[in-house]
Amino acid sequence: MSVDQAEIEKIAQLARIRVAPADITELTDRITGILDLVDQMQAVDTQGVEPLANPLNASQRLREDAVTEADRHAEFQAIAPATEADLYLVPKVID
Repeated sequence: MSVDQAEIEKIAQLARIRVAPADITELTDRITGILDLVDQMQAVDTQGVEPLANPLNASQRLREDAVTEADRHAEFQAIAPATEADLYLVPKVID
């Protein structure tokens, strides 16, 4: 698949991207190269190939779900400027 300079100019205008006239030829060649690569990838026979969630086929190590710190809730609440019903009170910022 290839694109021409007129299509690049139209796409640039629709995307509101300023492209210098001197750069349009290079941009056209680069986008055509990318689209050719996509065409090559789509032509590959992937019948029978299972999709991968992770190319390394790794699994995540999980840690034990256990409490590792002491409950300091009351200590933090004691130094807060304002609390009510175990909640921190903050100034209203949105009307």
